[in-house]
Amino acid sequence: MSKSLLSLSFLFLGSLLFGQSTICGKKNRIHSQLKSNSLSIVQIAQTERYDVHFYHLDLNMTNMSTALSGTVRMDASANESLDSALYELFSGYTITEIRVNGNAVDYSRNNSAIKVPVNALQNEIFSIETDYSGTPPTAATNPLGGAGMSQDDSPTWGNEVVWSLSEPFSAYEWFPCKQSLTDKADSSFFFITVPSNLKAGSNGLLEQVVDLGNGFSRYEWKHRHPIDYYLISVSVSSYVEYNVYANPAGAPNPILIQNYIYDNPQTLINFQDDIDETVDFMELFYDLFGPYPFEDEKYGHCMAPFSGGMEHQTMTTQGFFTKGLTTHELGHQWWGDNVTCASWCDIWINEGFASYSEYLMLENLYPNESAGHMQDVHDNVMNQNGGSVWVLDSLNENRIFSGRLTYDKGAAIVHTMRYMVNDDALFFEILRDFQVAFKDSTANGIDFKEALENATGIDFNPVFEEWYFGEGYPTYSLLWQQNGEDVLVEINHTCSKPSVTATFTNDLDIRFIRPGIGDTIVRFNVTYNSQTFTISNIGSIASSILIDPENWIINQVGTIVESDELSLIEAEDNTMNLSIYPNPSRGTFQIHGLAEKAELTIYDLKGKERKKASISPNQIIDIKNLGEGSYVIEIKINNNKKRFKIITI
Repeated sequence: MSKSLLSLSFLFLGSLLFGQSTICGKKNRIHSQLKSNSLSIVQIAQTERYDVHFYHLDLNMTNMSTALSGTVRMDASANESLDSALYELFSGYTITEIRVNGNAVDYSRNNSAIKVPVNALQNEIFSIETDYSGTPPTAATNPLGGAGMSQDDSPTWGNEVVWSLSEPFSAYEWFPCKQSLTDKADSSFFFITVPSNLKAGSNGLLEQVVDLGNGFSRYEWKHRHPIDYYLISVSVSSYVEYNVYANPAGAPNPILIQNYIYDNPQTLINFQDDIDETVDFMELFYDLFGPYPFEDEKYGHCMAPFSGGMEHQTMTTQGFFTKGLTTHELGHQWWGDNVTCASWCDIWINEGFASYSEYLMLENLYPNESAGHMQDVHDNVMNQNGGSVWVLDSLNENRIFSGRLTYDKGAAIVHTMRYMVNDDALFFEILRDFQVAFKDSTANGIDFKEALENATGIDFNPVFEEWYFGEGYPTYSLLWQQNGEDVLVEINHTCSKPSVTATFTNDLDIRFIRPGIGDTIVRFNVTYNSQTFTISNIGSIASSILIDPENWIINQVGTIVESDELSLIEAEDNTMNLSIYPNPSRGTFQIHGLAEKAELTIYDLKGKERKKASISPNQIIDIKNLGEGSYVIEIKINNNKKRFKIITI
């Protein structure tokens, strides 16, 4: 979904490092979160007893009213022996009949929850057909706040439109369904009967339009890919069809981009050039993310009068066409549609990567605009001190779709992770492999962390604890001193939300201006709030020093001061090839790469010395008495020292 939509107050509803164990705990916690704002935990558990395979929506609609009627069939299989199955439909509808395997059955109804007898053995397939009619709720008529179906006229073009928008919990407001992110239907058919002067857009391929001979026509769309409940859509209006084709390198066939544009001569004239750019965007993302997931069907747009877009699978609903909005929704076809967040806690999988798609489009096609765009993203994130990308309250729609956190901070940390990988070819290979590994399925943030680690060998635990689960951002300050041909650099950072995230662990670029030689960028591995490094043989530098000059990290810049207070003995030798393991530690660790005796000092995060000892190569160091938490390990050999952060669990 587009961030720009959120400016309307969302139309559809008016630390310390904790270590691997905490991350695993959060991963497990995700799956205990409520998935619906309309069912109880007990009712949700009942829906998990079966697996949806197929939806067939056969509905009668118009563009002047959200009222609808028809039949929806759901095919499913029992995950265990079932006497009954529970699904959802808004309580305001009149149900004429429900059939299970073709036979009319009695049913119970508790608000939106409908329970029907199925008497199915484990793995047995059963079919539920629901005949119903009525008017979907509005935000005013639904106590839970929905608006899964809307009707309005375009203020600019005057066209009357009815369109659906089900994210995150509103699919049940217009068709009977199971609202579970982790249970995608394997395929779906959408038959929409409308007055013959109208068109109905939906997911998949339009296989035929049947003239019923009574002033009505039936649009028969068939989608043969897995799809999540909230990505099923329909839009009805007086449209004209405008089609273009993309030809990405490696695609077996041209990709249809099918557009339903308001039937107004000026509408297409106004937007045609913008729509045509979708071809370039499709070809770019095909290269960066891998093959378009639905290339055997289509991509397209249906216009509707709202301020943004919604990434309905294979046919986005959009109010207008700008390159940022169009690329965001197209990016969703990979990030959100093919691979969908496993819970609303991890909406980052959808919106963070779709938002980063906007930057990638600018970087590749409009490079003069990319730097300003990322700066705007960072500035918005830093408008407030705190806030996590990971969503704790998965029923709070305003929080799920926070423009500052979910969209902008989500995109910014994808950018940071790309920087940490430090190899664009590898990074985009990781993205493509992730699309393959989780194709037609769901994933969470930890799944992506593990993909990064498996491909790079880098420990991303600190990065995720601080940037994904944590809150805030760092402010970097720098002291430096010329020492012959060497330069001493002290990097300090404070955190905007230190009660939650006290330290940010990431690489950091610093650009040094060297008169007569040219500037150079040095990358530092920041693991502590204050670190001193020596840079050997850099030559004389000017007073012009830039922190994070290419804007890879969300950060503020504090003071940059030349100081004569630094000394070589304080410097951390950035060339010392040492590491600690295991980290996190369960009470002991070793220094890998240590070839001689060294001095060990352990500090807590307030700088208090907690342990000091002389150590030898291969020595096992006992820290059980320190307790759980995060500590700084300082290794000193002669006049050189190196610091590490260690986590005890």
